[in-house]
Amino acid sequence: MNAPPEPDDRAPTERQGFWKRFSKSLDAGRQAYVADLKEVFGRPALDDAFWDDLEATLIAADVGVPTTERVVADLRRQAAGAHLRSPADALRFLKADLATQMGDRSRDLNLEGAPAVVLVVGVNGSGKTTTIGKLAHLLGREGRRPLLAAADTYRAAAIEQLRLWGQRAQVDVIAHQPGSDPGAVAFDAVQAARARGMSPVIIDTAGRLHTRTDLMEELRKVRRVLQRLDPQSPQEVLAVLDAHVGQNSAQQVKVFQEAIGLTGLAVTKMDGSARAGVVLSIEAELSVPVKLVGIGEGLDDLNRFDPGQYLDALLRMEDAT
Repeated sequence: MNAPPEPDDRAPTERQGFWKRFSKSLDAGRQAYVADLKEVFGRPALDDAFWDDLEATLIAADVGVPTTERVVADLRRQAAGAHLRSPADALRFLKADLATQMGDRSRDLNLEGAPAVVLVVGVNGSGKTTTIGKLAHLLGREGRRPLLAAADTYRAAAIEQLRLWGQRAQVDVIAHQPGSDPGAVAFDAVQAARARGMSPVIIDTAGRLHTRTDLMEELRKVRRVLQRLDPQSPQEVLAVLDAHVGQNSAQQVKVFQEAIGLTGLAVTKMDGSARAGVVLSIEAELSVPVKLVGIGEGLDDLNRFDPGQYLDALLRMEDAT
């Protein structure tokens, strides 16, 4: 049912196109803090006002207080050692410092398995099901044969939404009736993938509130079912987070991390109204790597996270072209 993947030599161009759109999508939200960045880094000296205003600007971009305090302290130490002589030097060091921090984390999706299983969690409204559809499309273009599992059986609308995304991405969907056992859906999906030679299985799970202990227990049951089929499963447990939520996303991640453990994050809705610095704060606080980033509702509006491209967009001080 999958469309044949595009030739590999198109992939770099497509990735570049995504990141250009990503940068433009941030422009509306960037206007205020970019103006502040221009003003701060355009100053003649590294004086006390520079440090205070730089800290305020980074916090306004939702970089987070702990991360902001750390990087500003690093910059101050470099300046005290005469390694930084101007605000322009400080900007270059800031980019390098953040790149080093983000570069320490592995961001590859673990898709080794027969089949590999990607368990996707998140609260309602985070863009979870949309992200699953776009991820299936992305992996299909890379030459894989994904299979979707509609294990959010609490809402008939969730099952239908996943079926719709399956049609759009041209991938099969395994679904039961509303109210069915989510573990049974996951079990059948893995067995179907084995029979059809498909991988990975991407499993949608019940959203609702992360404070619902019964739904968290249901997630643990699904994981146990998967591990009976393959002790290494699920290979990935991804939490989908809405960038608009900002710092409040951290609490969601903590609850899912404690309940079932996470291997990565997919940050969605990184458009003009989002504070894009939230990626830095969430990673620093929770040590869970961002592996995917989404910017819109189109099939091609999801990509593997690239720290270098992200930092270029976040700290770019000129207008998008």
